[in-house]
Amino acid sequence: MIKTFEISWRRYVLPKIHSEGWKFVCAFALITVALALLWKPLSVVGIVLTVWCYFFFRDPERVVPDIKDVVVSPADGIVQMIAKVNGPEELGLEKQKFTRVSVFMSVFNVHVNRAPAEGKITKAVYVPGKFLNATLDKASKDNERQLLGMKTKNGKEIAFVQIAGLVARRILCEATEAQEYKAGERFGLIRFGSRLDVYLPEGIEPQVCLGQTMVAGETILANLESTAPQVKGNLK
Repeated sequence: MIKTFEISWRRYVLPKIHSEGWKFVCAFALITVALALLWKPLSVVGIVLTVWCYFFFRDPERVVPDIKDVVVSPADGIVQMIAKVNGPEELGLEKQKFTRVSVFMSVFNVHVNRAPAEGKITKAVYVPGKFLNATLDKASKDNERQLLGMKTKNGKEIAFVQIAGLVARRILCEATEAQEYKAGERFGLIRFGSRLDVYLPEGIEPQVCLGQTMVAGETILANLESTAPQVKGNLK
């Protein structure tokens, strides 16, 4: 019983954070000290920002569904768009049809990104760009982004894209071409608000709906061997 309490306490009060976050936490802490030296009441602002920064980079463990051929959400957040589109031209998929599912991450979501399926990275392309609001459809083509193509274990071709947002100023991607991933494995993060797009091959319909809350590595987005129709609805 005591061990269970300790695990729960650490998960919510002092969670593990991504290594990328420590330099920012230290910077905010130093700013807090400087504010305190200027005027002690200002240190409260610094403390709040330091705590927020720490929790922004939290990196919780996730329980990946033990189900063959599933596509899981690559990000925490809200399903913001579902659209029938051609694939990204940067990955050479512009002549193929896909269903694009966009998951928007606010500054309060976990920002560690996870591989949506089991497979091998076939192509990785970084594209510099603008920092428009990530909720806009044109952010898929205009914003800074990291595109990844994947050949899944069952032979399907999917793609997923990290897109910088209005506040985001850096995409961190650890995935490289020919690298293999299992569904739910960490592959990067985006700092301070952004979006993840997942491109499902034609004939594979998303099993999520607009407005649905997604949990990276846990929420099933689709099944690559299923012929189930697209889930209809719009959560409000």
